[in-house]
Amino acid sequence: MKDWDDLRVFMAAARSGSLTSAALRLHMDATTVGRRIQRLEASLKSTLLVRSSRGLQLTAAGARLREAGLSVEAAIDAAGEADAPGGVSGTVRISVSEGFGGQIVAPALPDFIRTRPGLTIELVTNAGSLSPAMREVDISVTLSPPRSARLTVEKLTDYELGLYASSAHLAKVGHPEQLQDLRAHQLVGYVDDLIYAPELRYLDEVLPDLRPRLMSSSIRAQLELVAAGAGIGVLPHFMASETPGLERVLAGVVGIKRSFWMSIHQDLKTTARLRAVRGWMLDLVAARYDQLLPGPSA
Repeated sequence: MKDWDDLRVFMAAARSGSLTSAALRLHMDATTVGRRIQRLEASLKSTLLVRSSRGLQLTAAGARLREAGLSVEAAIDAAGEADAPGGVSGTVRISVSEGFGGQIVAPALPDFIRTRPGLTIELVTNAGSLSPAMREVDISVTLSPPRSARLTVEKLTDYELGLYASSAHLAKVGHPEQLQDLRAHQLVGYVDDLIYAPELRYLDEVLPDLRPRLMSSSIRAQLELVAAGAGIGVLPHFMASETPGLERVLAGVVGIKRSFWMSIHQDLKTTARLRAVRGWMLDLVAARYDQLLPGPSA
C-alpha cells in the first residue's frame, strides 16, 4: 500500500458502514470513496468490504486492516500535534447522552474553546453511544463502563434523578403522599422497546410495574411533557432544577443514583488535545457538583 490517504478513506467507510456517510465525513463524493477503496483492495490483493442489507461489512482482511489502521491514525495524530503551536490542535469528537450533552456540556463549550483557537469540538448527542474503541469518536460518556482493552475508562461523575411534576399539575391532581399513590397518577417515561441502556429503566426501580401513559425516547421531550403538566416523570436533577415551574415529588423517598463513565482510546490518551478535553470535562463536572448531586433538601 503506497497511499495513506486510501487507508484514511477505508477507515471512514469501515466506521460509518456506508460509502455515502463516509463521503460526507471526508468531504468528497461517494463515487470517489468507492474508487479509493477499490484501489486499496487492488494494491493489497484482498477484498476489504462487502455490501449487505445492513450496509458495508468488513471481511476478515478488512478487520485486520482496520486494527492496523487504528495504530497508524494514532501515530499520525501524535506527529501532527508535535508540530502544532501550543500543542493543542485538531478535532475532538465527543459522544454524550442527550440530557447531559445539552444541559451540562454544550453551554460550557464556548468558553472552553475560546482560549484554544486550534481546537475543534464535535459534540454527538444521540440515543446509545459511539465507540472510541473503533475510533468512531475520541471520547465517549456512557451510563456504564465499556469493557475493552483498547480503552482507558474512568468514572466521570455520579448524578441523581428524582420524581418531578409541574406545580400546576400538582395543584390540580394533588401531591402523592407515598409510593403507592403513584399508581393513581399519570406518568411520563421512556418508550420501553427503545430504551438503549438498562440504567434508563427508572420506573421499575421506583415501584415495580409502574407504567407511563405518555412516553418518549428523548429525555428532553420527557422534560417538556412534565413541564407542560402531562404528569409525573423521573428526571435528572441537573435538568429539572433548571426548568421553572417544576417541583420534586416524594423527595425524601425517591432518589435514584446513576453514573457517567468517560472512555478514551488507549492510543490517544496522551495526545495534547485529548488531555485538554479530558481535564476540562473533569473540571466541568466538579464545578457542577451541586447541580448533578443535590443535597437532601433539593
